[in-house]
Parts: sequence; C-alpha cells; structure tokens
Amino acid sequence: MRKNTVFIGLLVLMAAFISSFNIKVPASSTEDEVDKKVKALLSKMSLEEKAGQMTQIDIRNYLNNGYQNTDQKLDPAKLKEAIQTYKVGSILNCIHAYTPEKWIELITQIQKECLKSPNKIPVVYGTDAVHGVGFIKDAVLFPHNIGLAATRNNQLVKRAGEITALEGRAVGLTWNFAPVLDVGREPYWSRLEETFGEDVYITTQMGVAAIRGMESAGLADKRSMASCMKHFIGYSAPKNGIDRTPAHIPEIVLREYYLPSFREAVNSGAATLMINSGEINGIPTHGNKYLLTDVLRKELGFKGLACSDWEDIIRLHTWHKVAATPKEAVAMAVNAGVDMSMVPNDYSFTKYVIELVNEGKISKERLDEAVGRILKLKFNLGLFDNPLPDKKDLKNFGKPEYQTSALDAARESITLLKNEKNILPLNKSSKILLAGPCADNITTLNSSWSYTWQGDVDTLYPKFVKSIKQEFEVKFGKANVTSKTNKNFNHDDNYDISFIEKNAGSSDVIVLCLGEHAYAEQPGVIRDLNLPENQKKLIQAAAKTGKPVVVVLVQGRPRLFPEEAELSTAVLMAYRPGNQGARAITEVLTGEVNPSGILPITYPKYNGDITTYDHKFKETEQQLVAGQSDFLAFQPQWEFGHGLSYTTFDFANLKVNKNTLSANDSLNVTVDVTNSGKVAGKIAVELYSRDHFASITPSERRLRKYTKIELQPAQKQTVSFTVHARDLQFVNHDLKTVTEPGDFDLMVKGLKTTVSYK
Repeated sequence: MRKNTVFIGLLVLMAAFISSFNIKVPASSTEDEVDKKVKALLSKMSLEEKAGQMTQIDIRNYLNNGYQNTDQKLDPAKLKEAIQTYKVGSILNCIHAYTPEKWIELITQIQKECLKSPNKIPVVYGTDAVHGVGFIKDAVLFPHNIGLAATRNNQLVKRAGEITALEGRAVGLTWNFAPVLDVGREPYWSRLEETFGEDVYITTQMGVAAIRGMESAGLADKRSMASCMKHFIGYSAPKNGIDRTPAHIPEIVLREYYLPSFREAVNSGAATLMINSGEINGIPTHGNKYLLTDVLRKELGFKGLACSDWEDIIRLHTWHKVAATPKEAVAMAVNAGVDMSMVPNDYSFTKYVIELVNEGKISKERLDEAVGRILKLKFNLGLFDNPLPDKKDLKNFGKPEYQTSALDAARESITLLKNEKNILPLNKSSKILLAGPCADNITTLNSSWSYTWQGDVDTLYPKFVKSIKQEFEVKFGKANVTSKTNKNFNHDDNYDISFIEKNAGSSDVIVLCLGEHAYAEQPGVIRDLNLPENQKKLIQAAAKTGKPVVVVLVQGRPRLFPEEAELSTAVLMAYRPGNQGARAITEVLTGEVNPSGILPITYPKYNGDITTYDHKFKETEQQLVAGQSDFLAFQPQWEFGHGLSYTTFDFANLKVNKNTLSANDSLNVTVDVTNSGKVAGKIAVELYSRDHFASITPSERRLRKYTKIELQPAQKQTVSFTVHARDLQFVNHDLKTVTEPGDFDLMVKGLKTTVSYK
C-alpha cells in the first residue's frame, strides 16, 4: 500500500512539474484509432465540406486590401466566407515575413473561425521553410541545401530540420513545404540552390535527415512540423533549363536518378508530398496517374497527403493543353491522385469537385480517399485536440544556439576551390581591397525563401545579419579595408575598375565577392552560365595590378569564368550560406576555420560541357584528330567532391575484410586517414564504386558512402564503411533495381580495391 502511495505521489509531482512549465503532452493515438476517427468524421461531412478540405488558398486573399495589404490584418468577412461557405481546408503564405506575435494572432483568428464550423475542422497551414522559416521575422536561416550538401555532414542537416520545426511550430505553422528531393543535375535550373546537388545518394541521405529533423519528435509534438518531399518527380531536369518547362526522361533514368530519394523519404515516414509542376515525356505530372498512383501509392507505398504546387491543376488546361476546360483539368488531376489543390486564389476547384462528384466523374470513394488523407494529417498533427497556437511556445523561437547551428553549417559548407602559393589564410593585419556586387549585399547570402519569396528585400532582414564587408571591417579593422561597394547588387560602384586600379598599390590582397543576386524560381532563369561580363572584368583588372586576387563566389549554381579562374590566386565557393554566411566566410579566409566543404556538383568549365561526375566511360572519349581517340573529354573546372584544406590528409591501407559479397551478407571497408599537416582539420571521406561490366553501361564511379571526421595534426583514424549488395545496385533494362554478379572497384581518394559479387 505504501508503494502505491509513493507512486501516486510521484505522479502528482510529475504532473505539477509539467504544469509549471506549461508542457503539453501531445495526445498519442495508434494509426487504427486515427483511421477510425477519420472514418467517423467523413461520415458526418457534406460533399461541400469535403471539396473544401481539398482546397488550399493563399492568405493574401483574406487580408485587408488583398495582395496590396499593408496593415497585416485579416478581413473577418472574407475569412468567414472561406471557412463557413467554402469550407477551405488549408491556407498557405506567400507574404513577407511577419513577427512571431503577428503569426500567432493570424493563425489564432483563422482557427477560431474553424471552431465555429459544424464539424470544427481546423485548417492546416503550409509554408515554404526551405532553409529555415523564412516568413517569420528574425527566424534563423541556414545555408541552402546546395551548401549543406557540401558539408557531407548529415547531422547538420538534421539539426537544421529540428530548428526549423521548432521555430515554425512556435507560431502555429504546422506544415513545411520541404525538403526538396529533386536531384540537381541541371546547373542552369534556377532552383539548384534548393537541392542537395547532383548525386542521388547525398540527396537521399540528406533528404531523409531533414525529414527526421522535422518529424522525429512525432507530428503532434510542438517540436515537429509535417514535412513535404518535393517535387515528385523529375522537376529538376527541364530540357531547356528553365523552371517548370518540359523534361524528357526515359523511365530507366527516372528510376535510377530521380526516384530513390523519394522512395527512402516514403520509407522514413514523410507526411506529405508536393507534385512536379512540369511535364515528363509529354505528360504533365499533375495528370499522370501512372506516376501519382501506380508508382507513388502502389509501388512506393506512400499513404500521406499529395498536394499540387502553385496553380498547377488549372494549368493542365491553360499551359499544358491536355484538358479542354478547367473542370476537366480538375477531374484529370484528382483522378490521377492529387489530394489537395494549391488553387490558390479562388474557389473554382471547390466548385468543380462538387459538380464532378455529382456527375459521377470523380467517385465518392476517390473523394473520401483524398479527404481522408487530409483529415489524417490534421489528426496526426494534434490540430483537432488544440488548433490554437500558444504564446508560451515562443520560448522555442529565436534561441541563440540556433544561430550557432547555422554558423556551424555555414563554416562546414564553404569550399576552397583554389589556393595558389597558399595565399590563404590571410593575415588579420592584411590591407584588403574589397570589391564586387556581393561584398556589401546580405540578400545574396540567403537568396530564395528569405523573408520574402525572392529573398531580395534587405530591409526585411534581421539586424544581426551582416554583410561580408561589415565582417571584414570587424576582423581586419575598418582602416585596413578599402572599398566603395554598394548594397545594391547592380550599382555601378560595385563594378568600378578604376577604383581597383587606383587603390591596389596600397593593398596587400584584392578580394572580389562575385556571383548571383538573390532570386527564386522563374525570376532566376538565365540563358548563359557564364559569370556576367562586368564581374569577369573585375577579375581581369585585379589580376593586372599584380596583387593576389581572392575570388569569393556567392551563388546558387556554378557560374563559369574559365580564363579568369586561371588569373585568380584563390577561389572560395560560399554557395548561399545563410544568416551567418558573412562571418563564416571571413573566418575561413583568416584561417580561424579550416575549410572542409567539398563540391556537391560538378563545376563545369564551359557552357557546352555539362557532364556529371557519374558519367559513362564513352563521355570521356574524343577524337580531336580523325581516327585518334583520347579520353580527356571530361574536363570540368572543378570536379564533384573537390575541396581544399589548410592542412593535408594522407589516405592509406584501403582494405576489405573479404573479397566476395553475396546477397545476404555485407563486407567491411576500412581506410586509414592521417592529418599530415600542421593544423587541425575536418575531412569528408567518400567511398565510390565502379562496376567493371554490366547489362547497362556502368558509370565511371558512383558515390556509395560518406562520412566526415576531424583530425588533429599527426592524428590517424581508421574509417570504416559497411557495404551491402544493395549499395551496388542499379536499374536494368527491365526497370528492375538489381545487383548483378561481377567485379566492382571500391575507391577512396586515389586508392582502389576490387571485390566480387556472387
């Protein structure tokens, strides 16, 4: 009896403790219990309610003055019409950043209106928190995915996902349209910065890490947001490089390079999915039942919500011309497998769904299937238990350690591409001549989805975000930094060659911050990968002075400057490093941080030579003299995986514990890595494979495993990888994923060993 009394007392104390900190223990339900709740609710819902649940509308339609809104307030009449008349199930934002308090106010107002509806179905609010919650004022922004991929550090990606979820959920944002799982194999594409680069394995591993970061606490937990793997599928491979244009992808290629990241994301439990805006082989993905039902649902086993991208259902009619009317477009998309339509500016979709169900052109079973997935997401998020955000959750927003995590990620992403005569690191007493359009511009460090869609409004950025120039003035001293750079990317002062010529003599080194202005999606379309001519001329002029020239590239994709790269003494690739990017760049340049990023893309030398690292042997062959082949055709500016350090690393003793592998076992690969230099450093260790012969032409190499280690001078570490048969698989001519018997090279750096698969 005494034991029971003590136990009860402990429970009371625990309850009091939880209450004192206002910790809400999320309700947990089994999948069967949630399914029963969904079924029961569906039985009570009208057709109008169901059609409304499938509808997602941009919040600007409910703001005072709509898209011209300036007072940051909702129009109660418009909101009431949306919820009570049209039964809207989801709202998304495409506005500039609001304060956390304003977000809580808006979402509270929306959800309270939902509680007045007959079935009290809450709205699920979606946002593009692609590298941090960019639509919340003062939210932390991490490096874009292209930079995170350069870290080869999955833990940094997971932590970014965790922090994004914490900050989003703190204000009531429950659904994140991320991560991007498109494999970035087309460097012209303006969304390359949102990808994890050109490699399938990195994209898969880091995509899963991001999802786990956002969701692993459990969707109902205030530490989680529902993730959205996007854009299913093949979105990143437009034939002409322009966003949302047609792709031509044979199914064998689709399955080899574009499907694996989604398969693993499904297996990891990703809650939702967004669909490719474009078309593949003449079939718009939003109307492709084979991909959205046969592959996604039946083959991959995805059970979650599939939503459209912006206005993409109506575009089956207006753009793709496969539906004769808007109504036919709705029927085509819903029957193909789209559950929710990002309409986003009217109620036409709702109206057409009602008509099509009444006409028997969308079955009631398909309707309930789509709505059931939406309701299940809302139950899993705990929105039916309590849809209202709580100001007390703001304790999870804006913690100083979030900025530390962003800084760590930026530090590890920065990639040193060239360092002639060891000009870097720079002495802190150096006299710097600083020029270029990215030197005093904070928006280039962040780019898309940064406090606005385009990320190009610097007045919306937090005061703590510094430019490279500002960080230089702190690090080197204001008197040692000579610059006339302007915050406006296109200002003439940023391209003033005469300023370089006049001031080079009194400087020790010229640092040029070059690259791309902030952009997102279509506004970032380019026709030429070359660095703009006015930026190339800066390098040419700087080189003529005879001073060392350090080029810092701030960009979302590789911009080409082959002749000028030869003139540069050092080249640093910063990608889009986020809020803490300028500090990280400065720390790397001064040697406070030893660079450890390596390229997640192949950096081309010429526009006409876009070849990925996992190319085929024949892609190296050329006949510059008739009848005489050489095998030097693959000549990028810098290869995938390239990245220098301020120390040196030696690799030795690549070994396997056995030379044969079968379907049911694994082998262990080890390699010794030694820091043979004078300073501590981090190094990404990558394991590649090469199939000697196969039924499908094998790649010259494929990345199979990677890890990252840190070593002190003279320290040695044995790195170990476990290789299974599935790690050597590929898609064959029957579209089956197989590992074929034969010999494989396993490679780390310049080392190689051969194993056989029996």
